[in-house]
Amino acid sequence: MFLIIVIAGAIAAMWRMSATQTATSSLALQQAQAYQAARAGLEWGIARALTNGLCGENNSSLQVDSFNVLVVCDPFPISSEDGIFDIPEEQKDEVVFYSIVATANYLTPSSPDYAYRRLAAVVEKPVGASSGAPAAEIEGGRE
Repeated sequence: MFLIIVIAGAIAAMWRMSATQTATSSLALQQAQAYQAARAGLEWGIARALTNGLCGENNSSLQVDSFNVLVVCDPFPISSEDGIFDIPEEQKDEVVFYSIVATANYLTPSSPDYAYRRLAAVVEKPVGASSGAPAAEIEGGRE
C-alpha cells in the first residue's frame, strides 16, 4: 500500500511539472509574438513619420494577428534650455526628431495568457528631405 501511494505521488508531481512547463513555453511564445507585433508597429510608425511626417496628429491603433498595437508618435522639441540635445544653434532648423512608442498586448492583465511588449525609438529626419528619405539616425529601446 505504501508503495502505491509513493508511486501515485510521484506521478502527480511529474504531471504538475509537465503542466507548468507547457504553460511556461506557451507564455514565452506569446511574449515573443508580442515583441514582433510591437516591432511591426514601431516600424510602421517610423515609416509614417519619415515618409509624410504624419506624427503627433493622432495615435494609431492596428491589429497584428490577435495583438492590439498602439503606436504613439510625437515630434520631439529641440531646445537648448532642456539640455536634451547638443545641436549647434544654426542647425536646429535643419532637423526634426520624432519619438515613436509601440505597445502590443494580448488579452487583459488579469488573464493568465496576457502578453505585453513596449518598444520605443527616436528618429531623426532632415527638414525639407524628400519623401522616403532615410533617417540620419535611428535609436531603438526596449522597455
